[in-house]
Amino acid sequence: SHVGDKPVPHSSGLEALCITIEVDGKDEWCERQPIADYTQLDAITLRNKVREAGIVGLGGAAFPSSVKLNPGPNRDIQLLVINGAECEPYISCDQTLMAERADEVIGGIQIMLHTLGVTECWIGIEDTMPTALAGLTEAIRIAGEEQRIQVKVVPTIYPTGGEKQLIKVLTGKEVPSNGLPAEIGMVCHNPGTAAAMYRAIVKGEPLVTRILTVTGNGVKQPRNLEVLFGTPISHLVGEAGGYTKNVERLIMGGPMMGFSMHTDELPIVKATNCILVGETGEITDPPPADPCIRCGDCANACPANLLPQQLYWYSKSRQFEQAQEDYNLFDCIECGCCSFVCPSNIPLVQYYRFAKTEIRSAEADKRKADHARARHEFREERMEREQREKAEKLRKKKEELERKKASNSGSDDKGAAQDAIAAAVARAAARKAKLAEEGKGPKNTEQL
Repeated sequence: SHVGDKPVPHSSGLEALCITIEVDGKDEWCERQPIADYTQLDAITLRNKVREAGIVGLGGAAFPSSVKLNPGPNRDIQLLVINGAECEPYISCDQTLMAERADEVIGGIQIMLHTLGVTECWIGIEDTMPTALAGLTEAIRIAGEEQRIQVKVVPTIYPTGGEKQLIKVLTGKEVPSNGLPAEIGMVCHNPGTAAAMYRAIVKGEPLVTRILTVTGNGVKQPRNLEVLFGTPISHLVGEAGGYTKNVERLIMGGPMMGFSMHTDELPIVKATNCILVGETGEITDPPPADPCIRCGDCANACPANLLPQQLYWYSKSRQFEQAQEDYNLFDCIECGCCSFVCPSNIPLVQYYRFAKTEIRSAEADKRKADHARARHEFREERMEREQREKAEKLRKKKEELERKKASNSGSDDKGAAQDAIAAAVARAAARKAKLAEEGKGPKNTEQL
């Protein structure tokens, strides 16, 4: 009913263009178009169906899933990895989904395997998920997929839920720096994404809901809920029993990578996997930062094997090029481990996020400048071409006029000569006639 700028759940706190819908409570669907046998469709058609359903990665990154299903003709994908490890403490939405809707997860995996042309899938779950393990095992047995789909249990160590970290734990292979899993023959998806694909293809339902966790000591009844996108956070807190007396902080995401929100009227989006309501003392602000003592604890804790201390110095001094090129800034997954272990309480991740934002902003400005320059050069070239074409038309027109003038001049000379001859003949005829009248001329042609 309204289109305009509204506050959105983002760490920047800025507004964005939103559509406000007044619901009627009827929950009526549009006409669905389920597919009885998706195996009769080619990969392109299935990818288009996934894209039209609005399916993105539900692990938190919200990357378009149709793109991941198209790794490119030059990449030989051998393994599909389903990341069932929760990304942070407190969060249990993926575990709930795999335990209660394992059949949808396995159905989505079958669609992924068919689309990618892959014959093997590994589902990585943590060793603290017995209900998920039981649900997936039974669903695999019912689907008869014991040969193609296997469940792999990994230790519950943060941040194993990261895509690259899980691949390293499962296969022992490392994704290249600034690279993608497809470069080593793998594609990684979230179990929520798999279930969404199943519902989109088999049932014809677009992605309009997701399961998320509402937790923390600041709510009375922590639980997992299936929520429509756009639902205000206050409604979720109400479903979780409401706030406790000592509630202090509202966070979207987990305690390590989440960000605080100033109001509970913000909506749920596709990337929302957790609403963490902290009680007083549960999640505290870090004390003021002290100077770095070069202890190296941050480097030991980094799961990406980076040098957080060097990244900190270069980010703080705005030497972004060195941080990006020499120390692989964009390999940082912003897990927060370095900040957590820092004895000087330096908010290291905040510096990395600042540096990444500045680099992306500079690259965006450069793209705009390059585009503007290309448009200017094209305009100059077009104007020069038009001037050349105009000059050529004028030249041709001038030549045509000169030819016509020359042609008309020649015609006038010829006509004048003919008129002179005609005049001479007329004068000669007049003289003959005069001589004939005077009797001096010949009487007839025989006398001549």
